[in-house]
Amino acid sequence: MRTGKELILATREFAKDNTARSWWVVVSTVLLYIAALAATLLLPYWILKIPASILTGLLTVRLFVIYHDHQHNAILAKSKPAAWFMRFWGIYAMTPSSIWKHSHNHHHNHNSKLRSSHIGSYPVMTRARYQNASKNERFKYLAIRHPLTILCGYFSVFIFGMCIVPAMEDPKAHRDSVIALLLHITLYTLVIFFLGWMSAFLLLFLPFFIASALGAYLFYAQHNFSDVTYMDKDGWTYEGAALVSSSFCKMSPIMHFFTANIGYHHIHHLNAKIPFYRLPEVLEKMPELQSPKTTSLRPSEILRCLRLKVWDVERQQMVGVS
Repeated sequence: MRTGKELILATREFAKDNTARSWWVVVSTVLLYIAALAATLLLPYWILKIPASILTGLLTVRLFVIYHDHQHNAILAKSKPAAWFMRFWGIYAMTPSSIWKHSHNHHHNHNSKLRSSHIGSYPVMTRARYQNASKNERFKYLAIRHPLTILCGYFSVFIFGMCIVPAMEDPKAHRDSVIALLLHITLYTLVIFFLGWMSAFLLLFLPFFIASALGAYLFYAQHNFSDVTYMDKDGWTYEGAALVSSSFCKMSPIMHFFTANIGYHHIHHLNAKIPFYRLPEVLEKMPELQSPKTTSLRPSEILRCLRLKVWDVERQQMVGVS
């Protein structure tokens, strides 16, 4: 079995963009997204509009993961049209590239490090540090990791974390965050004015709320699950963090489609330049990656992950605080 750098090098043969296939997944998903929006607007009954709106939200997740792949230069890295579209999508999806690249690249380079994993990810305290923290520090820490914060990721993670905070800290460096906020204000204003409140709810709010909640939870569960391993600087390796600190999320084929294979997260962290559509192929052909630590979208598993709060150094596992 290959380990270390040898294992990473073995993944390079899969880190090759198929331009035609990449454009196909982009264009086909955009067309599906437009069709879902049109159905939400044009279908005559609410019982039909609501499923169409939910479908729009799920396709938003798929387009976001495709955008995420482009940010990693896994697909269409040399295409100017793709760059322009992805820049627009990042703004539209409230994940502007200026803040996303910085925070997400840091996350990949420091995944599972106790002292620096909080940038671009959910913070993790050790049990001892939590016990010694002030009431205010505990409150902030638990609030960030609270299920309602994750559920309301549209507001907490994307509007606030990805747009408002960067725009306030450095508006020049994060002009795209400012543009994203202005774009959403404009979109809501126009849709409400011309189509009404309910159309704004179904065309904008519900899809973004669903996509943000699912995205925020997946990002949480990918590195906060019962068998996860956290480390300090000593003993940390890039490939080790990918294999023992990143999960494989078991999903149905349809959910793997909507999430663009982001559930193959241990492989993605091993080599982020592998296009998402090749991740199942990597799992099939590399035995070293076929026994990952897993999670799922079953309600019981979601509740179990959400109960995990701090890292117990002595027990070497995530535990609750009660």
